[in-house]
Amino acid sequence: EAASMALELGGHIGPVTVEYETYGSLAATKDNVVFVAHALSGDAHVAGWNRRAVETGRPWRQKKPGWWDALVGPGKPLDTQKYFVICPNVLGSCYGTTGPSSPDPCTGKPYGLRFPMVTIGDWVKLHMRLLDALGIDRVQAVVGGSLGGQQALEMALAFPERVERAAVLAAGARLSAQGLAFNAVGRYCILHDPHFAGGDYYDGEGPVTGLAAARMLAHITYLSDEGMHAKFGRRLQDGTNNRQSGFGIEYAVESYLDHQGRAFVERFDANSYLYITRAMDYYDAAAAWGGGSLTEACRRIRSKMLIVSFDSDWLYPPDDCKELALALLQTKKRVSYVNVPSRYGHDSFLVETEKVGRLLRGFLTH
Repeated sequence: EAASMALELGGHIGPVTVEYETYGSLAATKDNVVFVAHALSGDAHVAGWNRRAVETGRPWRQKKPGWWDALVGPGKPLDTQKYFVICPNVLGSCYGTTGPSSPDPCTGKPYGLRFPMVTIGDWVKLHMRLLDALGIDRVQAVVGGSLGGQQALEMALAFPERVERAAVLAAGARLSAQGLAFNAVGRYCILHDPHFAGGDYYDGEGPVTGLAAARMLAHITYLSDEGMHAKFGRRLQDGTNNRQSGFGIEYAVESYLDHQGRAFVERFDANSYLYITRAMDYYDAAAAWGGGSLTEACRRIRSKMLIVSFDSDWLYPPDDCKELALALLQTKKRVSYVNVPSRYGHDSFLVETEKVGRLLRGFLTH
């Protein structure tokens, strides 16, 4: 995108590069498009193995296929023999779309904290420009989980005439105070890492300890008490009952979180984490489109809606998802709401692929 783009919170950015991946073939009529929106740490690589992982500087992709591989592909719920699936990376991320680690055209150095604040609304506007560039006027469906679910909702609100169906999984119309608090602590860990250097750390070690701690904290919110008990309980890491009487890693759950933190810093940028979590904080569909009323906001929507919650999710709990579904019902919109039983917490939308797949297959065909 060569033209400068105006941003919701003020200022402009440009030029902007958008990394995206597509799966399947675009119909001559261009009416078979399924837009997939990724979550906080996700990327455009939804499915399949990345043969250019090392070449493109993303060696971690050699370890597993795309993040929704069970759902996207020939014969799968998002059937690429039928649909043209597209997934772009969001503005402010570190996976190809312009973000804080990208070179500032004014200086040639990474933006760092000079990168402007961005919102979910900005992401959706940019992605609509991408669809315009591809000659796509309308999507058959937009599908997303967590932060991707809020993008799906925003697309249905901001561009009602361009969305036929929208599936919002594990996401509500806004983040709760508890969710805001967790994000604030994560950012605190990064901002107060001695190697943060005001965001200009790209020539040095960087805030790896702060970013790892932020990821460890966030990962707890993606799980559930039941799931953690089943997976770890109070087991010691060495399989014995011998406590070491120290502060090293002793419990299995400690080892798991330590691994998650270490793996995350190998593939994500701390500045991007700051910007994306703040965009997550700022999103409030009722305030943006309904003067504070979610019901009034939902009057804008023309698409058929699917709202999916998971009963053990405490980041976007079922009551938040149900609130959105009820607001849609109050405005007589076409909406289905399902609360899926699962012990996997917020991550259920990624883990419960069989259940989610059945819901999406039915939603897209009826």
